[in-house]
Amino acid sequence: MQSDNDSLHDKVALVTGAGRRVGAEIARKLHAEGARIVLHYRSSDRDAHALQSELNDIREESAVLVQCDLLQYRKLQTLIRQAHAVWGRLDILVNNASSFYPTPIFSADEDQWDDLIGTNLKAPYFLSQAAAPMLREWQGNIINITDIHADRPLKDHSIYCIAKAGLVMMTRSLARELAPEIRVNGIAPGAVLWPENGIDEVTRQRITTRTALKRAGSPEDIAKTVIFLVRDADYITGQIIAVDGGRTLSH
Repeated sequence: MQSDNDSLHDKVALVTGAGRRVGAEIARKLHAEGARIVLHYRSSDRDAHALQSELNDIREESAVLVQCDLLQYRKLQTLIRQAHAVWGRLDILVNNASSFYPTPIFSADEDQWDDLIGTNLKAPYFLSQAAAPMLREWQGNIINITDIHADRPLKDHSIYCIAKAGLVMMTRSLARELAPEIRVNGIAPGAVLWPENGIDEVTRQRITTRTALKRAGSPEDIAKTVIFLVRDADYITGQIIAVDGGRTLSH
């Protein structure tokens, strides 16, 4: 059980893409710090409900679900209103939901562009726009999950990298525009979770070897950085923190 002394006690966090993987771990970590959690998911219904039950077993009525396809932009304001209506406040927005897959330049198409730009850039922007008045009331936070490949392009993933680069600039731009009431920061993961479509063991070892710490990270590393930014970093805004084991030190 969490006590009333917890620094995030009764704050409300909306985490997009919270049903699985990194999003689920971010939700768990925020919840462990005392926050109440709005778990957004698109299609991972079973995982999202399991996570909701897990969190509510720890603390009753502390987690709710909202389902939304973030590419349906007219529904984004409704999503934010739903999140706010549950407990009458919104303190933290974590833009975590993301699409990721290769788009080689000679085969990329407009549907892929709309999907990758939509989930990684357009949806976070308009969710932030809708949430800003509510976050401002509580001196809130926006955390955007970017990628080290926003600065170092990943071969055959040009559209994804373009979208994440835009998300980095969005983080900095909104940090300036929404200050001083709202802090906006980003987290750029490195090799913390392998793609779901899988990569071979040789490639994994090559990537790991190129990190300064010589090991892969974990979703918990990202979640702990979220906690730092929302709980301990009162004088940090407009920054992108690379959580990559030193991967970006390689030449």
